[in-house]
Amino acid sequence: MPTAEHDRFAARRNKLRRLVKKEGAAAILITNVSNVTNLTGFSGQDSYLLVAADAEMLLTDPRYTQQIEEECPGLEIASRLPGKSILATVDKLVKSTGVAQLAFEADSVTLTERDQLAAKLIGTTIIPTSGLVEQLREIKDAQEIVAIRQAIHCAEKAFAVVVAAMTKQQTERQVAADLEYQVRRFGGSGLSFAPIVGVGERAALPHGVPSEKKIGEDGFVLIDWGAKAGGYVSDLTRVLATGKISPKIKRIYEIVLTAQLRAIQSIKPGAMLCDVDKAARDVIAEAGFAKRFGHGLGHGIGLNVHEAPRFNSSQTRPLQVGMVVTVEPGIYIPGFGGVRIEDDVLVTKTGHEVLTSVPKDFDASVID
Repeated sequence: MPTAEHDRFAARRNKLRRLVKKEGAAAILITNVSNVTNLTGFSGQDSYLLVAADAEMLLTDPRYTQQIEEECPGLEIASRLPGKSILATVDKLVKSTGVAQLAFEADSVTLTERDQLAAKLIGTTIIPTSGLVEQLREIKDAQEIVAIRQAIHCAEKAFAVVVAAMTKQQTERQVAADLEYQVRRFGGSGLSFAPIVGVGERAALPHGVPSEKKIGEDGFVLIDWGAKAGGYVSDLTRVLATGKISPKIKRIYEIVLTAQLRAIQSIKPGAMLCDVDKAARDVIAEAGFAKRFGHGLGHGIGLNVHEAPRFNSSQTRPLQVGMVVTVEPGIYIPGFGGVRIEDDVLVTKTGHEVLTSVPKDFDASVID
């Protein structure tokens, strides 16, 4: 029996139908696994969703039948037989529903799959679309925000335990492993991405992979981590002073923190994404480090750790109530080190709410 919880998913599918109609299609085939989850609540893999004007069907295989019945009560299922291609099931369903124009997610379908689909659906117009579900996912509902808060809680609790137990003999990899263990201890289903742990000059690698370098080999370490809980994710970054550090790093830290606070202060409904990015970038540029901040200010989070919207100079559209974004300016100097400070922020009716609470003033970043 469908519940109020599953009415949320039905409402999302109805919003999608309106977007699909504007694209000139009668139905859409959803192939992106996160989009399937967003529209149905199904947390499994290897499944497609067909949404037509007056019908909807989850295309899966027998491994997931019971799971779908539990997670998506009332949603009709088409289960492919072992050895049969899921595209063959798509072909059968599209023909049975009489769809003449079928939209598909061009961002998650390979050219080969598109050609195979077109070859099967003779007489059906295949219409590529981009970002239809993703634009709906930008605005989080109350339940999604609760899940993100839980993911943040797991991440913060894990970080506190890892930092309290950190020793100079630990390696970057050991700290990364400890983070995952503690996230699971506090109720998370795992990390939202492979954590970044960079000691000293390795902190200049924005997406550095943890190595065997020990925490005590330099005076500071950058840690970028997040937890996954209830299907949703968090994303945080802190830099810790673990020993004697140079005045230069302290100065860079204060510049980055000022830039981040300036950007967060500008977040409110209607604020342009590019303007929020500029608020932080101007601070860093005025300090003489413009060329050392080489990425966008942040991005949306939700089912995935990188979602729309994105903060950068080309994004000339406004923030909206219900968006959850990261704010993560950084300065990176190869051969020396880097600083990035990151928090998760909710856009509210009156402005914003910083969802993360790990202290970030410089004194609080100094650990014994």
